[in-house]
Amino acid sequence: MLLSLSFLSTLAVGDPPPGEAPPAWAYPVNSPNLTVPADDGTPLHVPDSEAAFTLTQIRDLNFSPDWHPGDHPPMPEVVARGRKPAVLACGCCHRADGSGGPENARLAGLPGAYIAQQMADFKSGARKTSVGGRNPGLMVETARAITSGDIEAAAGYFSALTPRSTIKVVEVVNAPKTRVVDWHLAVALTGGTEPLGQRIIEVPVSIEQFERRDGRSRWVAYVPPGSVRRGQELVATGGGKTVPCGICHGSDLKGLGPIPGIAGRSPSYLIRQLYDFRAGVRAGASSALMKPVIEKLSTNDMISLAAYAASLNP
Repeated sequence: MLLSLSFLSTLAVGDPPPGEAPPAWAYPVNSPNLTVPADDGTPLHVPDSEAAFTLTQIRDLNFSPDWHPGDHPPMPEVVARGRKPAVLACGCCHRADGSGGPENARLAGLPGAYIAQQMADFKSGARKTSVGGRNPGLMVETARAITSGDIEAAAGYFSALTPRSTIKVVEVVNAPKTRVVDWHLAVALTGGTEPLGQRIIEVPVSIEQFERRDGRSRWVAYVPPGSVRRGQELVATGGGKTVPCGICHGSDLKGLGPIPGIAGRSPSYLIRQLYDFRAGVRAGASSALMKPVIEKLSTNDMISLAAYAASLNP
């Protein structure tokens, strides 16, 4: 376990909508009894990299571990180190190559204008989250301190990157038991499986790569049987509940103009965004378009949509 982010801003928290509560499996929260192992100074490694970093470096939110420099162009300073005390290194959480993880957003390939608008929404308080203790609190603090020049540099850098497929979607009846690590799920140390039910369980293939912020980390998303096919139908036709997603996000869900692509995205992340839009706590520039699209969707509908979108190449 890397660190506890207990200082997250309460301004990033909103009230859930009536009816279905926020799904706990999509909003993992660190235990208040979390203990962090001490750094003994040992240089750490990841596969296919000659780089080495200590736990202290990896835990530093003003440092982006660059395990694979050949995977991306040189990082702007705001991506590599940010600016102390309040502007965190973008690449620390979102990875040097913008690949992100289920606990945050993949930035690689997002439209630059969209990235800039999200920073404005975090700063204004328009973009919040339905459950406290999540990473959006860090975004609020950074957005309040960052300069327009830094935003332009970061948005230009990430938007020019090509996203890679990192998620394997598997339909199962039973999924691995899990634990929470760094605001995300991982396979339980005790092993074993349990009924999946109507959930999505997304875990890293290698917990070490995840904890060391390696952009080449891969993930397995366990989804309910039939959810991918049902999601495909909802995306294509709306299923009588919504409009076809391709109208805005493109027929291949890779985005259109300033509208972000959702193909190949973390299904856990997608569920949180859909729920937060429906809850009204994500109320930025795009909310007026999204709110009527999702207001009739159940959590099970969202699971199907997220499972299908995650199964696609970005």
